[in-house]
Amino acid sequence: VQLVESGGGLVQPGGSLRLSCAFSGFTFSRYRMSWYRQAPGKERTLVAGIISAGGITNYADSVKGRFTISRDNAKKSVYLQMNSLKSEDTAVYYCKATSDSGLWDYWGQGTQVTVSA
Repeated sequence: VQLVESGGGLVQPGGSLRLSCAFSGFTFSRYRMSWYRQAPGKERTLVAGIISAGGITNYADSVKGRFTISRDNAKKSVYLQMNSLKSEDTAVYYCKATSDSGLWDYWGQGTQVTVSA
């Protein structure tokens, strides 16, 4: 399994970005997908997650109402729509795939999101 994130960049406060994560491998539909982020000097933390079939999501309190995670099993992709961005959202964002069995985890290489005026 390989995960490749894209869509990061520099955006002004209040702006929006849409991150994408492309999954290479078999049985994407059997993986729960998550977005994590890591700011400089801080631990990597969960931003949002979505179950393998889609429809059930969870979010960190800090992004609820601003970020939306979604997936397209036909395209083997997961997305993170980020609206009303704040400077504290600045971080490297990582895509993670977890098998439904819980036995396997895979990470992408990360994509930088910088929110600054």
